Amino acid sequence: MRGVYLPGGRRVDVREVPEPQPGSGEVVLAVRASTICGSDLRAIYREHRGEGPEAYQDVIAGHEPCGQVLAVGPEVERVRVGDRVVVHHISGCGQCDECRRGYQISCTSPRRQAYGWQRDGGHAEHLLARERDLLPLPDPLTFLDGACVACGFATAYEALCRVALAGGEQVLVTGLGPVGLAAGMLASAMGSPWVVGTDPSPERRALARDLGAVDVAVEGDEDELGDLLGDGAEVTVECSGAGAAQLTALRHTRRHGRCALIGEGGTLTVDVSEVLIHRQLTVHGSWVAPTWRMAELLERLARWDLHPERVVTHRFPLTEAARAYEVADAGTAGKVGIVMAE
Repeated sequence: MRGVYLPGGRRVDVREVPEPQPGSGEVVLAVRASTICGSDLRAIYREHRGEGPEAYQDVIAGHEPCGQVLAVGPEVERVRVGDRVVVHHISGCGQCDECRRGYQISCTSPRRQAYGWQRDGGHAEHLLARERDLLPLPDPLTFLDGACVACGFATAYEALCRVALAGGEQVLVTGLGPVGLAAGMLASAMGSPWVVGTDPSPERRALARDLGAVDVAVEGDEDELGDLLGDGAEVTVECSGAGAAQLTALRHTRRHGRCALIGEGGTLTVDVSEVLIHRQLTVHGSWVAPTWRMAELLERLARWDLHPERVVTHRFPLTEAARAYEVADAGTAGKVGIVMAE
């Protein structure tokens, strides 16, 4: 079979690799869709970051896979051949306190592995996964919907739940890449009547408006945001990972409001007294989502008839993975997917 590797320096290799065989507690998936995440671009595609167990280990890339069970190994009890599943992309030890709470992303064991980083990921025809990392994909959702949930939509949903978004509250989203689009769409589904988005890219602002992910999309000028939001939004979600946008999100959070920071990277310099203490803000650092929250989101997406694949602007076959990464890296598109079957 074929698998995609990221050797750094904005290169993509498609290699012939052996077919995986399931061991105890493992299954083999026929991958149907595997989307590209901004962290893949930042930390692997452009350069190899990380040291020791956190580093990319020259495995098949792609940590947002969705597919169908093709084969099961011994002691697999919950899934069956033919099941449609989403892969929670962090495989934790299952024993530490974080794993017991469902937060495999924060697993403290050296045995923690991320699909596409330390173990083979979804940019391949078949994927070897642990049964415990699989979540059922509801029938109304497509495989591409599931791939979008595997990281991006689940990350946005966790952040909105962490800030306890209530119906009727205004939301400001800074950064209208795929995660920002997800945050805007989900905020509306959760009852926000007014979602404002900011992004320096005119293409991304236009896409956000066209998708209905936001009610208004602007570049992020302070005066313009002041006119739109007055004293600020009750809830802000920072999705860009840029220091300037992080400060914008905090400055335009209403007094006693809540801000979630989910964009990776950036260096934030802030007047703590003026911006945070005197305005009595609650600030959350939110990283991906626990397994139970991802399962909850999948159920609610089906109930809301909300399809995450709407944010996918470009779809490529596995053989065109290099082009898929080029498009994603340009920073003007929505979500980019590698699609084997829909």
